[in-house]
Amino acid sequence: MTSIEVKSRSRSIKSYSSNELTTDSLVGELIEELSQDNKMSKHRLRLTRLDETNGKQIPLVAHQTFAQNGIPKGNEKIQLYVKDLGPQISWRTVFLVEYFGPFIFHPLFFFVQSLYNVAVPFKHTQAQVLAYAIVLLHFAKREYETLYVHKFSNATMPLFNIFKNSTHYWILSGFNLAYFVYAPTTRYSGLLGFIFHVNELPTWANYALVALWAFAELSNLKTHLILSRLRNEDAKKYVIPYGYGFNWVSCPNYFFESLSWLAYALLVGNWSAWIFFSLALVKCGSGL
Repeated sequence: MTSIEVKSRSRSIKSYSSNELTTDSLVGELIEELSQDNKMSKHRLRLTRLDETNGKQIPLVAHQTFAQNGIPKGNEKIQLYVKDLGPQISWRTVFLVEYFGPFIFHPLFFFVQSLYNVAVPFKHTQAQVLAYAIVLLHFAKREYETLYVHKFSNATMPLFNIFKNSTHYWILSGFNLAYFVYAPTTRYSGLLGFIFHVNELPTWANYALVALWAFAELSNLKTHLILSRLRNEDAKKYVIPYGYGFNWVSCPNYFFESLSWLAYALLVGNWSAWIFFSLALVKCGSGL
């Protein structure tokens, strides 16, 4: 057996020692022991070893052995460190919550016309109706993928991230798109006419853009299915994907996502859609 000393880097966690494991044991076994000893979720615990060459803490991978994490096989004494990451929330929950925002704002501004301070009900244009439909279909697809397609390499993230991540979808693709796109297009002029402008393209052009959007969305789903099948539920190993889209560009899932929002922006032509499209490009680019 190996003597393992775990020093705490957080006030909320006690230091710990174990003589029941070896370098061939899984790191996850020690994390379970720490979790039970501190009566704390294992997802809050980050176990690390000190790299003496540069003084940095190197996180250990739970589903690998100590030896696989770079600790010499057969070591009789191991010094490790543990840190409390704070309250955590599952990635799946965060995705479900952040994608739900548009389902509140878009129906609200589409159906509650009194929000635009109009005395007489108005009829939405073809572009507005199509924009409403494809936005909700887009986020319905996102929710479906979160539940049945995506596999996450980490179980949780810091609780605060749910507020940070939701801002992008609740405000930018929720309120931002809904409020400025569904207003009565014939009521405003001048600056307000620009703020609430929505394109009035020929019917054939509207449906051509919807067809482009549908192609992009289905292609995005296809690439997500390919990525999902590459990874086992508990594996963090990355494999180079091949097949549909991946033979054309490096990250086709981001490419098709951007293409779908480009089709939306061309359909409505409102400044808010172009801002969201631009930010989506930046967000996708940061994920490369």
